[in-house]
Amino acid sequence: MEYRIKHTTLYQYSEPVTLCHNRAILKPKDGMGQKCHKFTLRIDPEPAIMESHKDAFGNTVHYFEIHEPHKQLEITATSQLTRTPVLLPPMAMENSPAWESVRSQFDAGDGNEDMVHVALYRMPSPMIPALPALAELTDPIFTPGRPILEATMAFTQAIHEGFKYDPEATTIATPITAVLAQRAGVCQDFAHIAVGALRQIGLAARYVSGYLETLPPPGQPRLEGADASHAWFSLYLPGLGWVDFDPTNGCMTESHHLVVAVGRDYADVPPVKGVVMGGWEHTLEVAVDVVRQTV
Repeated sequence: MEYRIKHTTLYQYSEPVTLCHNRAILKPKDGMGQKCHKFTLRIDPEPAIMESHKDAFGNTVHYFEIHEPHKQLEITATSQLTRTPVLLPPMAMENSPAWESVRSQFDAGDGNEDMVHVALYRMPSPMIPALPALAELTDPIFTPGRPILEATMAFTQAIHEGFKYDPEATTIATPITAVLAQRAGVCQDFAHIAVGALRQIGLAARYVSGYLETLPPPGQPRLEGADASHAWFSLYLPGLGWVDFDPTNGCMTESHHLVVAVGRDYADVPPVKGVVMGGWEHTLEVAVDVVRQTV
């Protein structure tokens, strides 16, 4: 599938900003069945300094500074990419190793380079602390000897069925303890819950940020800017690599899940963050368009 993505971020300030330093993670990531062919980043006002680099997780980060006074900052990222589904081998779910054996491979620390690389995804992170209470989600599902992919799929569906999607229930700063208690939140929250629970039982899991293609109801026009960022999680399976699951929708990811970045949690991969001098109060508007291209 060919896609065109346009992601616009607009900050408006009540007073002039005299200086700002920002970092943006908006370029879709290559790999995992995905290739970004073209990417442009337009920033208004024009930055005095701008550079890009790869972070510790392999994501593309654009850093920029604006030195002139401004009351509005608009960041527009436009991407064109190809996405092909990454299919599991036949019977992979049922024939995957028991989840405890995978944990034992990590615990053995055999020096395998891949194992060393994913070790940080077994540890607590800024937004996903160690939380023993998450065992209430995994204990009924990760039973002794159960195949790891089969258990993870059941776990993904359990979050989808047991938590309510409610944009009013949480903010970006809501801790996972509150999400667990109220059983409500958004995709970011559900990905954090899943990652935290899997780490709690000794597995390696990471946070994935990206987009999900949405289609209007039959007979209805597609609304410009109506799409949104999305989040899900990846589980690491030695010998197979990272396998992605979407707890918001209770499924494995498909060709309409488009990856931008990966990290330990949301704090590693926000689309835009930075510091400003001045500005006082501000408003933020975000518009996302994910459009499938006809060949």
